[in-house]
Amino acid sequence: MNTTATPDDAHRRALLSLITLQGMGPKRLRCLLDAFADPVTALNASSADWQAAGLPRALATARPRGDAERVDAMLGWLAADPSHHLLLPGDAHYPELLHSLPDAPAALFARGDVRLLNEPQFAIVGARNATTGGLNNARAFARYLAGAGLVVTSGLALGIDAAAHEGALAVSGATIAVMGTGPDVIYPSQHQALAERILHSGGLLVSEWPPNTPARKEHFPRRNRLISGLTEGVLVVEAGLQSGSLITARLATEQGREVFAIPGSIHNPLARGCHRLIRDGAKLVETAQDIFEEIAPRLGARLRAEPRSDSPAPGDENAVPAPSAPDSHAQLLDLLGFDPQSADHLIHASGLTPAEVSSILLMLELDGQISTLPGGLYCRTA
Repeated sequence: MNTTATPDDAHRRALLSLITLQGMGPKRLRCLLDAFADPVTALNASSADWQAAGLPRALATARPRGDAERVDAMLGWLAADPSHHLLLPGDAHYPELLHSLPDAPAALFARGDVRLLNEPQFAIVGARNATTGGLNNARAFARYLAGAGLVVTSGLALGIDAAAHEGALAVSGATIAVMGTGPDVIYPSQHQALAERILHSGGLLVSEWPPNTPARKEHFPRRNRLISGLTEGVLVVEAGLQSGSLITARLATEQGREVFAIPGSIHNPLARGCHRLIRDGAKLVETAQDIFEEIAPRLGARLRAEPRSDSPAPGDENAVPAPSAPDSHAQLLDLLGFDPQSADHLIHASGLTPAEVSSILLMLELDGQISTLPGGLYCRTA
């Protein structure tokens, strides 16, 4: 385990024992550690002392001594690889921005380069079922910001999160995945290769949950507060009105971070969350340069003077591959998105021939799924 100011083995074991107690969340653990000199003292304190520190009576009186088997497994995981880390408040690499949070984690588990945690970070989040245009936007904004020297932080989820990580990797930039599982449990499982690319590129996987912790629904809102808390600001690319990305944006506002949102078509349900954020005070952005110009002055020399790439354009090189014949109609409809597009753009983005695109557009129009507009443009009708 690589960490500065490492506590001795007894303190580390006591802290991990406290973490394994059922009902011991980050706020309660923080109360204990603030009330007692060290984790050993906290673990051995009386039930009355725990209640005096602010813990509920049920936890204070019924607490076990922790799960020794799980603690041994955590210590084994930390010892297994020098890239495995346990970070505590006060350690050199514990994120400075998290110290001000009332529910800051008392411990972080990480794989990779923990030095990134105190580099300037920017979060990009959004819908899991994102449109092709949304994915392209996330990749392009991430490329620009990573090229400017920002660490791109997201949640390793499907859709916008994955595209943000991919965009940073495309320009050899740094990226951090904040996880709702243990740092050794990749969720969703299909992102195993993406997680390995992040690590091999010098990035980081980080979590407040110990190794071997599986995905649970209630973990992800807690995970979201870390995504926003670690960063200078949050960009929401696409989000429905019930999206978890809106939780991240709300938490960012409460934490004093900047919130940005990309507007979209009024016909796109995944634009409604962004439009609500903009109405509530988020900054509307059309290019990644809008974000860079907003946050660069306060970061100064920590950023590069001029980013290497800009925001997306039709025909982005990260567009989805050409569809196969059986699903070409659905794929072309997806590429069309919710804003008017020309046939030339669809040909370029899909990789299909002009004759194939023309035939599919005709069939979609006859089926009532699209309509034609002046200027040779097409748009979805639903």
